[in-house]
Amino acid sequence: MDQPEYKIGTGYDVHRLVAGRKLILGGVDIPYALGLEGHSDADVLIHAVCDAILGAAGCGDIGEHFPDTDPAFKGISSLILLEKCRELAAEKGYEINNVDCIVFAEKPTLSPYKKDMEETLARILKTDRGFVNVKATTTEKLGFIGKGEGIAAQCTLLLKARPEKS
Repeated sequence: MDQPEYKIGTGYDVHRLVAGRKLILGGVDIPYALGLEGHSDADVLIHAVCDAILGAAGCGDIGEHFPDTDPAFKGISSLILLEKCRELAAEKGYEINNVDCIVFAEKPTLSPYKKDMEETLARILKTDRGFVNVKATTTEKLGFIGKGEGIAAQCTLLLKARPEKS
């Protein structure tokens, strides 16, 4: 069977907000009293993008590649994980076509940081900034996100077959 020209993936992640941790979203340090709890830096946005890449490339999920039981990933920057996911997709013959993400957070306000997140994602994914979009929304004070207990992120991503090398 021939390799499809395009493959789509989706990713989702959620982490609890806790005291004593830095808040990192999309590889950007966000000044806030709370941070996300997790084995790595707990960057929910990057984790959602990783899962979208892995899903589109048919490579499983982030937990299979970077288990939270492995001490090698304790405190690791999620940008390193993202780069490894992009490399896995490249090994399968794909590159990033475009990325569309949404972060669900009641607080802090993320609008001032979205462009920095997009630039960081584009740099690691080796694509043009114009092909990366980050949106932010609240849940209107509903659920655990609305109560300020956590942050979630979702990503839809399109991979395209890399041109054949001549």
